[in-house]
Amino acid sequence: MAADVFIRCEGLVKIYKVANLEVFALQGLDLQIQRGELLGIVGASGSGKSTLMNILGGLDRPSAGRIWVDNIDLLKLNELTLNRYRSTKVGFVWQQGARNLIPYLSALENVKLPIAIGGKGSQINAGKHAEELLESVGLSERRHHRLAEMSGGEQQRVAIAVALANKPVLLLADEPTGEVDTRTASGIYKVFQDLNRQFGLTTIIVSHDQSIARHVNRVVAIRDGKTSSETVRQSPFPAQAAAQAAPGEPAHPHAAEKHEEMTFEEVTLLDSAGRLQIPREFLEKHNIKGRVQLEMTEDGILIRPAKSAQPESASAPQAAHSETAQAPEPRGLRAFANRLRGKRPL
Repeated sequence: MAADVFIRCEGLVKIYKVANLEVFALQGLDLQIQRGELLGIVGASGSGKSTLMNILGGLDRPSAGRIWVDNIDLLKLNELTLNRYRSTKVGFVWQQGARNLIPYLSALENVKLPIAIGGKGSQINAGKHAEELLESVGLSERRHHRLAEMSGGEQQRVAIAVALANKPVLLLADEPTGEVDTRTASGIYKVFQDLNRQFGLTTIIVSHDQSIARHVNRVVAIRDGKTSSETVRQSPFPAQAAAQAAPGEPAHPHAAEKHEEMTFEEVTLLDSAGRLQIPREFLEKHNIKGRVQLEMTEDGILIRPAKSAQPESASAPQAAHSETAQAPEPRGLRAFANRLRGKRPL
């Protein structure tokens, strides 16, 4: 595996049994993620994105395929080593606060708890590390507040700090902004950006919201259990733009406005067998169904509807209609028409 590839998935398949039926959640998914990347994964409900997250986090195993995370072949791990992988390599942030936090503990106590359970350092060091994490998510002054005294956005920030308690190298967030408003969501995404930059975390955020592209470096879309397309940011985050300014040169005064003008490049992904998923709106616009013809051109490959798969030409239906009008009317159809007119069938 290349040194900069942190996650590699090859032909991942996941089959669930529901009653007597087999449901394919993943159907040969291929994906590579670079070390330290801030990635978004989008897709409709049932597309397979949460299944992929569970496999990456060691919470589930694929039915077929291969997967490596940080040079670890997850399929070779037994239950003991897989549990160690989950507790030391991965941090989880869930949409529902109840899965992240204990409501009767303060923010500081919630972050200290996994450190104590993991046995990493003394109580003094655990408390110091917990305070540093809360400061990194902007909640240093709220560290002694319980969850009922905090907003939904603040609770999710505590959950992020909890996920980082045991110093993971992979941070997985499943719909972390699903229960907050747009402004609060932007603040949460800013926390992920800062932590990704500060700790070099490989961070993957699952969302149903396409606007996540404004907050991550790359977005991969999953459809029907396969990667279908990806969107890559063409301009840096405002904070990164300021950091990249020449020495002595002030940051652009309208960095926030420039953030709104960022550009993206969207491409369709090929799997290892050369297959691709053409966007549905393209197929509908050109009435492409069933079969296509491929044509080599100077610029690439042209995909056009196959002649045998297309409806008859505009003139053909008219001719057919004329011939039908002149042909004798079928007895069954004439009888039905007579009944509509109140006549007895012949």
